[in-house]
Amino acid sequence: MIEATDLSKRYPSGMLALDALNLRVEAGEIYCLLGAKGAGKTTAVNLFLGFTEPTAGRATIDGIDVAREPLRAKERIAYVADTTAFYRRLTALRNLDFFARLGGRKPTRQDCEMALREVGLPESAFDQRVSELGPGGVRKLGIAAALMKGAPALLLDEPLSGLDPKAAAELVELIEELRDQGRALLITMQDLFWARQLADRVGILQEGRQVLTRTREELRYENLERLYLDYMRGGLRAR
Repeated sequence: MIEATDLSKRYPSGMLALDALNLRVEAGEIYCLLGAKGAGKTTAVNLFLGFTEPTAGRATIDGIDVAREPLRAKERIAYVADTTAFYRRLTALRNLDFFARLGGRKPTRQDCEMALREVGLPESAFDQRVSELGPGGVRKLGIAAALMKGAPALLLDEPLSGLDPKAAAELVELIEELRDQGRALLITMQDLFWARQLADRVGILQEGRQVLTRTREELRYENLERLYLDYMRGGLRAR
């Protein structure tokens, strides 16, 4: 569903931001892509979304090459940024309606309410201004906006960043529900605790290189935190 094949990006300055990334996220699966700032996660996101073209390799969404058919590929994937630029003076419903129409859809109020219920926002929040929702509510609104697109694949960029433990736990439960509905989810993050709980597969990027991939089953016998720190300190080689 979401796949990178030897995906690479070298910028005109000569910097190699991503070096032969290989990953595959199936329907009904969560893949957590870990890495420190500057590891290449943002570059990978931009390549999957067609914001920049690869130097080598391919990014595909549901078998569609993003670089060759960007519009078709974008129809199959929805993006949730870590800071979605909602209009803070508008209500959750008004924002959802606006962004859906911006994407070419004409939702009814009932359509918007259904999406907000699906992500777990209480009805009392539907007509609240975004400025009153709190970080967890805003993040749920971002996922609701993505769901309005109806795409089978989701790309979430640092979805748990800045959330308190309760809001993070609620969002994790929502993400697990989306997986159980059969969506393919690629998530970038730095939080090892939640990555261990969420991921069906984990990949670690270091300075643009994919240095480790593990399944949930394999991580039962390994310490993800120790592996991650060892790679970041340069104590282990890619494998």
